[in-house]
Amino acid sequence: MIDSSTKEEVLIEALPYIQTYEGKTFVIKYGGAAMTEEQLKQTFAKDVTILRKIGINIIIVHGGGKEITDTAKALGIETKFVNGQRYTDEKMIEVVLMVLAGTLNKEIVNLINTNGGNAIGLCGVDNMLLKAHKQSNDGVDLGLVGDITSVNVPFINLLLQNGMMPVIAPVGVGDNGQLLNINADLAAGAVASALKAEKLVYLSDIEGILVNGKLISTLKKSEAGKLMKDGAIFGGMIPKVTSAFNTLDAGVDKVHIIDGRIKHSLLLEIFTDEGIGTQMVHE
Repeated sequence: MIDSSTKEEVLIEALPYIQTYEGKTFVIKYGGAAMTEEQLKQTFAKDVTILRKIGINIIIVHGGGKEITDTAKALGIETKFVNGQRYTDEKMIEVVLMVLAGTLNKEIVNLINTNGGNAIGLCGVDNMLLKAHKQSNDGVDLGLVGDITSVNVPFINLLLQNGMMPVIAPVGVGDNGQLLNINADLAAGAVASALKAEKLVYLSDIEGILVNGKLISTLKKSEAGKLMKDGAIFGGMIPKVTSAFNTLDAGVDKVHIIDGRIKHSLLLEIFTDEGIGTQMVHE
């Protein structure tokens, strides 16, 4: 049991952050264990509701790769990967829409609303929220996979002004009305950039950015470039870090990568002096 003096310290430490972030906008990319383990799902719903109740505008962009694969398998639809990325054909985009914009999106919305969070479920098709074009990836054809070209910012702001919490499934719509599968990390970055958000937070299944087994708590672009060149940041972390700094360049104040496997990691990162993940900041 936490004693009263410890509780007091926690609240006092949080107060300046609460005052600083009131009225600001956070975009949270929701995925990994926090989205699949029952207890973590509940604490996430509570955390974002608390953030909203103290006056922070919250937008959630969620993934769902595992659920898409599982549903496709159950329907007898083969999942193909090209260079580690999902190939999306006409049959697969139907599964993507059904799982991301349907089952998963509504489950997240229901969970948040059960905790008093005023969430509203959306995908890129709704009021042309996420316009996109077919991705051209160094000559690699991924089928109906897209890059976001524009975000309907007035629509999101209207929802935020009315106290709602948008929960966005990353399905985009092309100029011809074609549905396109969008990478959730990139979609979250595009939304945060378009809104000039205060923070973009990636909830993942890693502690943050590790170099030689040690967590880097704060990272600047010049430092990241050197670490990538030296091979200390490698593999799948390179596009995530590159995307994070592109988001900062677009006007977002800070980008965080935090461990969603830790209960209340969102609150610990935002409202404590030390935080628990890696924050990427301007030079």
